[in-house]
Amino acid sequence: MAKQARDTEFTKYVASRSGWLRKVAYLLCGDWHRADDLVQEAITKLYVNWARAGRVENLDGYARTVLVNTFLAEQRSPWWRRTSRSGSAPDAEAVAVDLDASLDLRQALAALPPRQRATVVLRYYCDLTVDQAAEAMGCSSGNVKSQTARGLDTLRRTLTVRPVAAERTP
Repeated sequence: MAKQARDTEFTKYVASRSGWLRKVAYLLCGDWHRADDLVQEAITKLYVNWARAGRVENLDGYARTVLVNTFLAEQRSPWWRRTSRSGSAPDAEAVAVDLDASLDLRQALAALPPRQRATVVLRYYCDLTVDQAAEAMGCSSGNVKSQTARGLDTLRRTLTVRPVAAERTP
C-alpha cells in the first residue's frame, strides 16, 4: 500500500512539473528532443531517489538540481557514449511561434559552454540566488559568479547589434 501511495505522489508531482522541467532542459541544451531525453533521465533518477526527495524542503529545487547534473554529466561524456534513440517521427509537430529576438537569444545561449549556460539559466530563468545556483551545480558561489559574468558578457557581445557602415558615395 505504501508503494502505491509513493507512486501516486510521484506521478502527481511529475504531471504537474514536467512542462517546467522540459523548459529548463530546453534552455540548457537548445533542442526539444534532447530536452525530452534529459527530462526523462532526470525523472528516472528522481523516481529512484523519491524517498530522499520527499525529505527535502524544496522539491522543485531538488528536481532542478537532478536535471542540471544530468545535463552537465552528459556534456562531459564523449559523443560516442551518448545514446542514440531512433524510431519513427511523431505524428504531428507542435506549432511554435518564435520571434526573431527569442531565436537569436536561443542561438546565443546554445553557443555558451555548458557550465556558463547552466549558470545563466539557473540565475535568470529559474530566478535562483548565487548560493542556490551554487548548491544546484555543486560548486562554489564564486564559481557561479564568474561563470555567470562570463556567460552574460558573451551573450552581450553576441547579441549586440553592430552598426552597418554607410555606403560611401564617390
